[in-house]
Amino acid sequence: MPWWSEVGSFDFAVVDSAVNDSVPEHIAVLSDTLAEQINIPPDGVMVDATIGHGGHSLVFGRRLGPAGVIIGFDVDDKSLQRAHFRLQGLSCKVVFIRSNFSEIVEHVVNEGIKKVDFVLADLGVCSGQLSDAEIGLSFQKNMPLDMRMDKRLKRTAADIVNDEDERSLADLIYEYGEDRFSRRIARFIVRSRAHRRIKTTGELASIIVKAVGGAGCVGRSRIHPATRSFQALRIVVNGELENLGRFLSSVPCLLKRGGRVAVISYHSLEDRIVKQNFRENSKKGIYGILTKKPLVASREEVLQNRRARSAKLRIAEMQ
Repeated sequence: MPWWSEVGSFDFAVVDSAVNDSVPEHIAVLSDTLAEQINIPPDGVMVDATIGHGGHSLVFGRRLGPAGVIIGFDVDDKSLQRAHFRLQGLSCKVVFIRSNFSEIVEHVVNEGIKKVDFVLADLGVCSGQLSDAEIGLSFQKNMPLDMRMDKRLKRTAADIVNDEDERSLADLIYEYGEDRFSRRIARFIVRSRAHRRIKTTGELASIIVKAVGGAGCVGRSRIHPATRSFQALRIVVNGELENLGRFLSSVPCLLKRGGRVAVISYHSLEDRIVKQNFRENSKKGIYGILTKKPLVASREEVLQNRRARSAKLRIAEMQ
């Protein structure tokens, strides 16, 4: 049976099934591909560094027996609760830890485990998180402009949007969102906030749409005009790229010889960091790279789950 390891101020409560039924179902991306690539023994140890709603852990947990262990990390308490609900029928031991995956080594060692067979990180956002008004990630619904995956963080997206100067805003939208309209978007944001504070995702999305040429752009572009700016803000608020770098640097300390690390990324900034880390560790003789090119979703999977269309899976093996 799964059990809870508390990290930080969080009071675990049994999740009512009705709560889970109200959350959009999250489909684990590239789960079949991962299942083909990763062979974990029945008594193996898996670290799901971003457990989310537990979809990937469920796939591998079914292969594990009573001697097997899954250690699941997440900073979002609601995701941990839903993962607990989803995985409670597994025969292996499941430990849930509310902590950022950048702190993976410390917490795994604290559980009395020195080496693991498999480390997985899915860097995407769960469907339930996108629809959660308390997190405030969606530009398709009007929500408080927050974007903190971990409510213990102090600075929100609203703080950044309303307090940063125009140049800083433009730079972060360009660097983390790779948006060529970054300077124009920043200018429109500063003009708008001069009249009143920008408090919701809907308000910000409307400003961005006006900045890049009006609502007609939505129909002409493959993505919504606010997509890249919202990505940039989410990355900055949650320190995503810095935490990813720290996570990747720490993984070799945990893997057994022949153990594997798999990372699913969703945009070029993440994928570039993963690719470079694997290459550097390969040159040092630490890793053998199993995916010279990232694995991507099949057409059938993309039709079933649109989130899979931008997913890239890279896998390395400990030498």
